[in-house]
Amino acid sequence: MDTIIYRFFIFWYICGVILLTFDLLPPWLEWANSVFLITAGVIAIIYFMRMYGAAGGVLYSLFIIVVSIYVEHLGVAYNFLFGSYDYNQNFGLKIFDTPVTIGFAWMLIIGCSHELARGITEKWNGFFRYVSFIITGGLLAVTMDLILDPVSYKVKEYWIWQEPGVYYDIPFSNFMGWFILAAFFHAIFILWSPARVSHSSLWPSRMSLTFGLIIGMFCIMAISGGLVGAPVLVGSLAALWYIIYFWRKKGYAES
Repeated sequence: MDTIIYRFFIFWYICGVILLTFDLLPPWLEWANSVFLITAGVIAIIYFMRMYGAAGGVLYSLFIIVVSIYVEHLGVAYNFLFGSYDYNQNFGLKIFDTPVTIGFAWMLIIGCSHELARGITEKWNGFFRYVSFIITGGLLAVTMDLILDPVSYKVKEYWIWQEPGVYYDIPFSNFMGWFILAAFFHAIFILWSPARVSHSSLWPSRMSLTFGLIIGMFCIMAISGGLVGAPVLVGSLAALWYIIYFWRKKGYAES
């Protein structure tokens, strides 16, 4: 079943790249965005379940989804953490004026950033490892947002920012908010400190690949939408993260 879901995600991903890049998505198919976000979030849920056990993985995932939806609600209603913005697209069912799919989007972000941060910091020890894991996870989430937000705002207008910013008119508070919330979720994981129940490389490989797939998809959409700087910046950062991640994994294998 896991493989079927992941293959469905890849299929939906390929369809999404084609339809969104060339602006071929008809109005009656707008629900496809929600399906993609939910499927991507489910991929991350399965990753945590396979890595740390079904019960713990589900509980941690539910925590991420619920908290992220509530924080996004505070952001829309009270300009909390991220800045002043409003959703401009129908992403399906809403709770507190916030699409439920946003919780699954955060699930995806945390799954991807968790795997790369874990791979980079896994063999370090003590307090340094914990702090490095939290900071690295937060920076990885921001790396993804540096391409997600410009495309979602400038190209697709999924949401609208009500205040200016230097980076594609997106306020700095948004990126700081992303770092804080992602770091918070990674800190909760450290406090939880579950034992890893599987040492298979299958789901770590899938999750690390998903990180690149999502960034690649949005870089393509950015270029087709006339944005050049964001794909260059984020593509370079993603390549650097991958170099560090695979270099660290190679070091573990040789030690």
